[in-house]
Amino acid sequence: MAKKKQEPEQNKKKISTDGIMGLHGSTTEQPISETLEINYMPYAMSVIVSRAIPEIDGFKPSHRKLLYTMYKMGLLSGGRTKSANIVGQTMRLNPHGDAAIYETMVRLAKGNETLLHPFVDSKGNFGKVYSRDMAYAASRYTEAKLDPICTEIFKDIDCDTVDMVDNYDATMKEPALLPTTFPNVLVSANQGIAVGMASNICSFNLKEICETTIALMKNPDHDILETLPGPDFSTGGELLFDEAATRDIYSTGRGSFKLRAKWHYVKQGNLIEITEIPYSTATEVIMDKVADLIKAGKIKEISDMRDETDLGGLKLTIDLKRGADPDKLMQKLFRMTTLQDSFACNFNVLIAGMPRVMGVGEILGEWTAWRTDCVKRRIYFQIQKKEDRLHLLKGLERILLDIDKAIAIIRETELENEVIPNLMIGFGIDEIQANYVAEIKLRNINKEYILKQTKAISELEKEIAELRSVLGSHTKLQNVIIKELQQVAEKFGQPRKTEIICNTEEIEQEEEQEEIPDYPVTMFVSKEGYMKKITPQSLRMSGEQKFKEGDSLRFSVETTNRTEILVFSDQCQCYKARLSDFEDGKASLLGDYLPQTLGMDQGENVAYVLLAGDYKGFVLFVFENGKVAKVPISAYETKTNRRKLTGAYSDKSPLKAAFAMDADEQMVVYSSDGRAVIFSTAQLLPKTTRSTQGVSVMSLKKKAAVIRALPLADSGIVNESRYRTKSIPAAGALLRDEDSPEKQISFEV
Repeated sequence: MAKKKQEPEQNKKKISTDGIMGLHGSTTEQPISETLEINYMPYAMSVIVSRAIPEIDGFKPSHRKLLYTMYKMGLLSGGRTKSANIVGQTMRLNPHGDAAIYETMVRLAKGNETLLHPFVDSKGNFGKVYSRDMAYAASRYTEAKLDPICTEIFKDIDCDTVDMVDNYDATMKEPALLPTTFPNVLVSANQGIAVGMASNICSFNLKEICETTIALMKNPDHDILETLPGPDFSTGGELLFDEAATRDIYSTGRGSFKLRAKWHYVKQGNLIEITEIPYSTATEVIMDKVADLIKAGKIKEISDMRDETDLGGLKLTIDLKRGADPDKLMQKLFRMTTLQDSFACNFNVLIAGMPRVMGVGEILGEWTAWRTDCVKRRIYFQIQKKEDRLHLLKGLERILLDIDKAIAIIRETELENEVIPNLMIGFGIDEIQANYVAEIKLRNINKEYILKQTKAISELEKEIAELRSVLGSHTKLQNVIIKELQQVAEKFGQPRKTEIICNTEEIEQEEEQEEIPDYPVTMFVSKEGYMKKITPQSLRMSGEQKFKEGDSLRFSVETTNRTEILVFSDQCQCYKARLSDFEDGKASLLGDYLPQTLGMDQGENVAYVLLAGDYKGFVLFVFENGKVAKVPISAYETKTNRRKLTGAYSDKSPLKAAFAMDADEQMVVYSSDGRAVIFSTAQLLPKTTRSTQGVSVMSLKKKAAVIRALPLADSGIVNESRYRTKSIPAAGALLRDEDSPEKQISFEV
């Protein structure tokens, strides 16, 4: 046996006498890594495999145990029973307490409206998925049974389609998976948080999923978007369709869908009624946020808002003030509240006990393979049953040759335990057949009965041959699954609840732009990253600009409130913001600390702040190694409201300067060995990639580096021709005193 690797001394932690004690009261040492491996890892794996992540049938263990208990209780065809009764029975399989079991039932219930196709037909108050505060009634008050769609969940479960395993105390069996005849994993919304990973699967329309699965089985190269335009949520609402984002989610299993509430304006009464909201929010969250916005004075068009949800369904009513534009108000509410929200997707599914994040096509492929195995097992089971029946009938057929002989053997045998052996010898049949013959009632030992029974032999042989042909043909197996999918889609399919909306992004951006007030401001940025936005009136009345001790002004510029700024950090990231996002300041204040306001990472600092303008022109990056990159400023323009761009510039060499330019102009680059080069930015070709390394402009000697760059107009250089170059890279010329940027201003006495 290999010797156990010695644990480093720094990885050991001494456990005090209050912890683990030896036999004689002495302390023992245990490596932390070993403690984690022995104690924590099994727990983590148990949470991942046995609790939080759904499997290919679309269920977590808690769902499966509850539904199987209800199935065994006869609630698929019978009447409803008290929920408390179901909870109590389920504890034979799921010993986690009645509260946890009942919460699982609530989520699966029709009354809660969590699922597009609920599995529990409920009666009583089961709360609502779209309400945070609407509590469900106790289990002793509500009643439930299985919904008719569960016939597809448990179809052929008694035909050995899935493995049956022992429950926690080995007193009964339960299914490892449920043999769903449709891809429930993508039809039922599912969310779970495990240790170190999570799963968040949105729901899709049952009919569309069945059609997509069939199309993929017939053609693996089928474009999923043609039959599956997007998710479908039980709360309805509107899906803001983005083809690129949808395709990315379909291929990777990660991303987010944008959802929006559905509303209409009631002219009589001057009010807005919201009847459907995004799946990922709740009515109370929306109401609270709107109340906060009204208190803060950011929304002035609303006179009252109330929740009028009743048995007819969800309804939030907004009373408008006279003259308020309902369309503009709703666009504002979409931006500021969760009336427009995102559903983050993480299609993490357990496949053979291993968690895998997969796209839609891959999940449907795995489901098809698993369902094919279920169908094969069912056919094997059916063949075995038919062969057993055929075997008995062939034994009965032998007796047809001489019924009197069979009666004589039974009558003349003295001992009971010799009847079977004597029949076996007399007719050349085996023990199973002899037992079957011996158990036939006396009234049935006649030629008519035996002929009637043996007529089924040819039919059984034909059925067995057909089943074997299905097993031997991949196409026939696929046809069986396709037929079942078509039946499910026809029987349980329903119209989409979530409406798909296209081409809304440009309208939203235009309306957002209109809402932002525009007026002149002066922006001040300090060297340590503090920014102030001051109006002309405040600037005229203010005194000296205040800065933090040791800080000073980096630059100031006159602009407008709607201007977008690009803040480049020393970690090659760019943060976008509008000046309107910041409060108007005063000279006597320090201003907004940009790393904190923009949510920069720890240790990340402001490198340069540039005005984006109308995203025309380019950004010039000057690096320490003598290279200069010319990147179109449009490369930083985004159609969505992204606030952070990674890889904003090259990280191959430290950045020494950055400039936003509308047109080409003359620039000066200075090196640490006292040289300078004047070049025109027109000599550089713009690069579409933000992280480009640029073009070499200055040839540097050993140990020399670029230390600064300036527009020629700001450099103070007198002898321009001395440093100008027609071709790049160039070594430059040594600076004369009169051209040095550090030259001092002298005063005559």
